[in-house]
Amino acid sequence: MGRTKRGTSTRANRTICLPFSQDIYNEIVINPSEFRKRIDEFIASFPDLFPPGIEGGYRMKDCYYSKKRSIIVRRIAIAGRAYTIRPSFVTPYMTGLTNEVEKGLFLRKFNVPFWALSYIFGRDPMYWYRQEQSLGRNSIVGTTIRDAENIPEHLGADEKHTKNMGEKVYVATIVGNECILGVSIAGDAGEQSLCNAYKVFKDEVQCLKPDYEPATVNIDGWKATRNAWKFLFTSIVIICCFLHIFIKMRDMAKKKHKDAFTEAASKLWACYHSESKQSFSQRVKRLVEWCKKKEMPTAISKPIEKLRKNIAEYSVAYEHPNAHRTSNMVDRLMQRMDSHLFSVQYFHGSMVSAELSIRGWALIQNFAPYNPRTVKKLGGFRSPAERLNKFRYHDNWLHNLFVSASLGGYRSPPQNPL
Repeated sequence: MGRTKRGTSTRANRTICLPFSQDIYNEIVINPSEFRKRIDEFIASFPDLFPPGIEGGYRMKDCYYSKKRSIIVRRIAIAGRAYTIRPSFVTPYMTGLTNEVEKGLFLRKFNVPFWALSYIFGRDPMYWYRQEQSLGRNSIVGTTIRDAENIPEHLGADEKHTKNMGEKVYVATIVGNECILGVSIAGDAGEQSLCNAYKVFKDEVQCLKPDYEPATVNIDGWKATRNAWKFLFTSIVIICCFLHIFIKMRDMAKKKHKDAFTEAASKLWACYHSESKQSFSQRVKRLVEWCKKKEMPTAISKPIEKLRKNIAEYSVAYEHPNAHRTSNMVDRLMQRMDSHLFSVQYFHGSMVSAELSIRGWALIQNFAPYNPRTVKKLGGFRSPAERLNKFRYHDNWLHNLFVSASLGGYRSPPQNPL
């Protein structure tokens, strides 16, 4: 299944990426029987990397010599369709060797500019730009999540305000389990544009799990965002972000009414930590009464009054204990996006190239390794994607990303092995 948004190719990705070591691959690729034996081992271990129909068997097809990388590439036929077998030690389209580009792409996690990568690792800046952008052709959901059962039920979403060629655009962002699960650019903040942007996530996630319906999504109060999610997932429960009440009060009152703000903020967070819906409602009501009694300034009383008026939308979170009541997870990941977009001075090309770039950036964030101290704290999980799946195909993060993106990430759930 290919992506159709904004004229991108609809041709299905028929490249199966497998974690061959280079030495073993070069030794067995010229021997069809040995190559088949190794493919059978991969099917038994990682059936999710192959398309539907692999359970019915396959046949060896032809092979060709890649002058770019000086390697032989084989093809197999599954259910009458030809698929290319690409070892993970070469990049898509044979543009380089994975071990030669992985350190440069790792530095993109920290927004090291392309000209600096060119200075350190060679090639020209556009080479590194295309390497990052090529990652964006893959399904973010299908690449990041190995098993459909690991798709988060509770999501967070928000739009990042940015610019493309000087015109304001919005990056619709979906996160779950500390991973970026969707980024797509909307030309405006209207309901239809946001619906189209968030629909990219829906298409990708339902490719992995056709009946997927998220239980909740935490968003801000923007009406168009709410309507877009309700249209795409009719049964979803909208969780309003409690943190936005605090932020609004802080921004308006902290400097001018510091003491009053400190006291009101303490009482506001006491409301948040209520153990039940009834307790939450009672504490909010008492907080409103306290504001009136103390004659709190409008900068404090107005956000709290808004909380009281919309209390049903905030208290619904108590019916979903695992839902995200604040946008903390979204904010953490979008702070990195903000830093990234600032470092490149926003987008400078077509909407298609802009979207491919931000999607490639998102996959790097999901797969690039953590700080070693963080890895130790997390029990050995090396990246957000590995932490979500509790699994990796390869010890090197870029190999792992390429293998995870087998068939462009638009692959079936795991099948029974042969």
